[in-house]
Amino acid sequence: MRVLLLGANGFIGGYLLAHLRSRGHEVVAAVRHPGQLAGVVAPQSVRVDLNRDTSPDAWMPRLVGIDAVVNCAGILQGTRRDRIEAIHAAAPAALFEACERSGTARVVQVSAVSADREAGTAYAATKLAADERLRSSKLAWTVVRPSLVYAPGAYGGTALFRALAALPWLVPLPGSGDQRFQPVHIDDVCRVVAKAVETGELTGKTVDPVGPDVLTLREILGDVRRWMGFGAARFVEIPMALIRLAARLGGLFGGPLNATAIRQLEYGNVSDADAFRSASGIAPRGWREGLDAQPAQWQDRWHARLYFVRPLLRLAIALMWLASATVGGMVLGPWAEILAVRTGLEPEHAYALLGAACFMDFAIAMLVLARWHPVTLAAFQVAVILGYTVVLSAIQPALWLDPFGALLKNLVVIPAVLALAALEQDR
Repeated sequence: MRVLLLGANGFIGGYLLAHLRSRGHEVVAAVRHPGQLAGVVAPQSVRVDLNRDTSPDAWMPRLVGIDAVVNCAGILQGTRRDRIEAIHAAAPAALFEACERSGTARVVQVSAVSADREAGTAYAATKLAADERLRSSKLAWTVVRPSLVYAPGAYGGTALFRALAALPWLVPLPGSGDQRFQPVHIDDVCRVVAKAVETGELTGKTVDPVGPDVLTLREILGDVRRWMGFGAARFVEIPMALIRLAARLGGLFGGPLNATAIRQLEYGNVSDADAFRSASGIAPRGWREGLDAQPAQWQDRWHARLYFVRPLLRLAIALMWLASATVGGMVLGPWAEILAVRTGLEPEHAYALLGAACFMDFAIAMLVLARWHPVTLAAFQVAVILGYTVVLSAIQPALWLDPFGALLKNLVVIPAVLALAALEQDR
């Protein structure tokens, strides 16, 4: 079959792409940046933008020759760039209508087990809106609502859990850590989706892929810590009021926590494992069985330990540029005089040049916080740092001997900038 797969660059989507191809299907990856499609050699792809593709006419050309559609695109929380209502609800609704018009009858919607109104989040409400639109259609539909999905890779909730479990000394727990999950292995999710694509056995059904084990967050973090080889966990319970405050700050400054994640965590991620087995004919593997089958590697430990370092590094680099702009502005006059004397520039020109440099430092700080094109921005930062280093070495070479390392620090700052650029690449 020829399958159009939305969200093929995501965590679940990447595994689905590989799984469907391994079963002989011709998969067309519908992604925003086809050139960044990972894990597949010479993939078939089509460029889409769910923020804008909210009319059926946008989807009709993409459905030519398509036998089935799988939608696993999603985001946890909307941003200025990504509108959650468009990505989760408006664009899928337009796609489903286009499927009805084109005769592409088989559609699989990958939602979430917590996509309920009671969850009280935009994530759950918009996912549910797409689910309900599909259920009301005349298509051969299947809605797949997995619980917490775990796999060799990590993204979203699983990445956060690994990071918490990897913290040294103490592992923090939101509240008492009694939030419940039924983790399901990615292989079992892929098997369900493939069955929905290939057969009519799941047509017109909503299935909740969940594992057989109901676990608390405390149990999951303890198991993940041991799986990574960090030993037994020593937990510290953090009051939920502080967790919610950290989540609000994370939402403002781009940290790993946000309000949606906490609300979804508190709502829970459990369903009926017997009903899933009965509906799908699939016996999902147990939680510890899945962990034991795939031993942790060094990159798992690296990723977990660097998870919380990334926002700290981003903030530190942004503050460095902001401080440079602020302090530079405070001593603009004296440095302009030195620059004029050492270079022969007119004083007003030296003053204007240093003023422009201060403005540029401030702009870089804002772009770092906004995570604007990390690789391009890193290259620009390195060029600016090298330029500053050359100029300051020429006009004030004694700075290399400064006991506080005025210029020597640049030898550390440049690798830090490059490291952040690498860490900012989520997908």
